[in-house]
Amino acid sequence: MWSAINSFLVYVDDLVWGVPLMVLIMAGGLLLTVRLGVMQVHKLPLALKWMFKNEKDGVGEITSFSALCTALSATIGTGNIVGVATAVCAGGPGALFWMIVAAFLGMATKYSEGLLAVKYRVVAEDGHSLGGPFYYIEQGMGKKWTWLAKIFAFFGVCVGLFGIGTFSQVNGIASAVNGFFDPENLHCVTLPSLGSYSWSVVVASLLLAFCVAAVLIGGVKRIAKVSQIIVPFMAVIYFVVVAILIICNVSHVPEAIVTIVTAAFNPKAVTGGVVGSMIVAMQKGVARGIFSNEAGLGSAPIAAAAAQTNEPVRQGLVSMTGTFLDTIVICTLTGLSIVLTGAWQVEGLQGVEVTTYAFQNGLPFAPQFSSFILMICLVFFAFTTILGWDYYSERCLEYLTGGNMKPVKVFRWIYIFAVFIGPYMTVSAVWTIADIFNGLMAIPNMIALFALNGVVVKETRDFFAAKKHKM
Repeated sequence: MWSAINSFLVYVDDLVWGVPLMVLIMAGGLLLTVRLGVMQVHKLPLALKWMFKNEKDGVGEITSFSALCTALSATIGTGNIVGVATAVCAGGPGALFWMIVAAFLGMATKYSEGLLAVKYRVVAEDGHSLGGPFYYIEQGMGKKWTWLAKIFAFFGVCVGLFGIGTFSQVNGIASAVNGFFDPENLHCVTLPSLGSYSWSVVVASLLLAFCVAAVLIGGVKRIAKVSQIIVPFMAVIYFVVVAILIICNVSHVPEAIVTIVTAAFNPKAVTGGVVGSMIVAMQKGVARGIFSNEAGLGSAPIAAAAAQTNEPVRQGLVSMTGTFLDTIVICTLTGLSIVLTGAWQVEGLQGVEVTTYAFQNGLPFAPQFSSFILMICLVFFAFTTILGWDYYSERCLEYLTGGNMKPVKVFRWIYIFAVFIGPYMTVSAVWTIADIFNGLMAIPNMIALFALNGVVVKETRDFFAAKKHKM
């Protein structure tokens, strides 16, 4: 039965993430990049500066940095470690090239999303902010497009509950914990109707569900508080560790770069025809890139709308740094480590096992210690992603219910239950389900970005013409 279900999911995934959607996302990013004058290059220093400098007298729930950390908590997760490995193994090293290209264009997309989120958000008298694609579709495109906003919000709930937010993250955590503590599955327990699982997986799922519940009950402010502590700390640690790996294998870096670029356009020259065509490499790279940085997905603007700011352009720039840090920095480092250590060519490895192999063979530490470092990074990255996506899903549900918080509170407990059962889902099914909902969520958001690109350009030009960035 599971085989038939997996086959059906793969078929649906191929339809959703076919050429049309890739073209839609890439074309949207290219259009915005051109119309904004490649601002992801010349405005990046300013954006990085504003990451840590909060706007005075800004209206909103949390600081711009907290909003960014909340968004990064949802983006920096298993996609950076497991997703990159999956993309490189399925699409060859060339997938990393297309992932970077998609991220570069995605920076313009993420900027536009953040700008529109603040421009069209709704701020209640108590300071409670609600915004995102559902509001910039409804208010920016007009009430006649409310149905499109509701479709986005529905898929937003589904992505959180069945995709990025729960199953894929929890599965990644369970795999990493099991791989470190009980790789041979010597200590197992049989669960009714589920099968036999290592005690490490069972204990991890219980602890994770408890920790998630403890944070989520506190709402967005607690999520933001936890995220702004964990995300920067773990991102720096991961960056330093992978940098050490690359430095220790620096002689292989030129060869790895040549392999990545060659495989992007001619995969067969590198893989011998194992992973198929350029389209496959592009598809896997773009899909996993979107999964990781969420540019075009429409999720990050939900967090951006809560930022304490009066300037949509300013928050747009801060949001843009999320894609830069997530994919162009962290994912690139992960992918490069996998290619230069040859981890992607080792048969029988999948998911986190690929990155683990790279760490064990590339770092100048004992294999067990290298595995431990990766496990810790993965656990904390995935944990914060779970928190961030609960916030996104709750805001989507809040919009769908017209502000009724009772269904939101019920959803929160369903979400925690989904976290608990996540480790018992099959790896292939988990990632396929996540990909499907990602694609479906991206479609209405990209339609909105095409329709409102003129608003983005005008707001940007007016902001810099008034020299507000120098105030």
